[in-house]
Amino acid sequence: MSLRILIVDDDDALRESLALVLSAEDYEVVAVPDGPAALGALERAPADVVLCDLRMPGIDGLELLPQLARKLPGATLILMSAHGGPDLAIEALQRGAYDYLAKPFTPSEAILAIRKARERERLRRENALLRRDVARVVGEKPIVAASESMIEVLELVERAAEFKSTVLLTGESGTGKEVLARAIHAQSPRRSDAFVAVNCAAIPEPLLESELFGHARGAFTGADRARRGLFVEADGGTLFLDEIGELPLALQAKLLRALQEEEVRPVGESKSRKIDVRVIAATARDLETEVAASRFREDLFYRLNVLRVRVPPLRERREDIPLLVDHFLASFATSLGRPVRDVSDEALSRLVTYAWPGNVRELENVIERAVILARSEQIGVRDLPPNVLATSAAETPSGASDFSLRDARRTSEIEAIRRALAATSGNRTHAARLLGISHRALLYKLKEYEIRD
Repeated sequence: MSLRILIVDDDDALRESLALVLSAEDYEVVAVPDGPAALGALERAPADVVLCDLRMPGIDGLELLPQLARKLPGATLILMSAHGGPDLAIEALQRGAYDYLAKPFTPSEAILAIRKARERERLRRENALLRRDVARVVGEKPIVAASESMIEVLELVERAAEFKSTVLLTGESGTGKEVLARAIHAQSPRRSDAFVAVNCAAIPEPLLESELFGHARGAFTGADRARRGLFVEADGGTLFLDEIGELPLALQAKLLRALQEEEVRPVGESKSRKIDVRVIAATARDLETEVAASRFREDLFYRLNVLRVRVPPLRERREDIPLLVDHFLASFATSLGRPVRDVSDEALSRLVTYAWPGNVRELENVIERAVILARSEQIGVRDLPPNVLATSAAETPSGASDFSLRDARRTSEIEAIRRALAATSGNRTHAARLLGISHRALLYKLKEYEIRD
């Protein structure tokens, strides 16, 4: 199916020549002189790409862009203008444009801009399909990952799922350890049996033994009926012991025996019961340190530490943040009934550079809040909480080297941009090509680094 392109420009010669060039590329082209004609054309047939001039009689390009974005939520909008600089281009991008073409431009530059925009859209759709497929494979919740570190984690999870061996998931709070535990169960031969989860830190110590192993009627005050316990409930399936590092020492010995003998004895009973349970444990603590401090049994640690998977914190996999933002945005927009469809580039930049001490769980909460507070179809900087705006990645406790690396990258980028601009006599489109980035990205960096031509 041919790509439909709408050209909106009051310059007859440019409009006709551009239509001719794009038609030669096998695009289906409609060319109109102004905003009202563009809106009328879209009533008859939608467009995949719109090339829109800035200055036109009646409705100018900046006024037209939001209307086009509402009518064509999946289309690529490109603004064309011989006037203005980076500030104008950024305003156009904030109003829904994908790119900005500075006049005069060559036909090849227009074709390249369209191809890049469509390639981005293709990749976005592929990522959406990939996330959908992953969600279907692992079960209840999707695991969104593009970073090398998380891809390695998912590969480990997939390999571990086949076996009954105990898995120990380590990582900071909020990194998604329970989601991974459920993914292991969902891909295992035990998937048709129960997945039982318990947070060892959430149950008072006097009740924890009964919760795990069960009790007989009358075993203690208040035990007016027998209880099976979570090990028995998970028989044939998987038991997830979250925050295993919080387990009291007295119970650690009983857990070790249950794992080694594959049997449990309810409180107040004289006989043990055989069980077939696959155990997955998780902790935010450093268990080696806990063992050295005699707060965790060494023999239990080695029994749990058969297949160990470290889940990296979000600040170590920043390339996953845009994908996670897209996922949470789509989820909350649907569940909350809000017409929010994307995040502004500046807001996304703040999200990517924030340190995320609460990891994925914190990001999920921030996006839910932003969807509720957003005053338009796009989440902007003003919709983000103050702590995200006040804290950047440079403030994470990773040491002075982080600052020096950021400074070095900034210095090298500024120097490279200045050389590219000098080599192209200030032509930003050509400079962006030399730098291997989009024209849009160059405009942002010119503004961010306050580089003057």
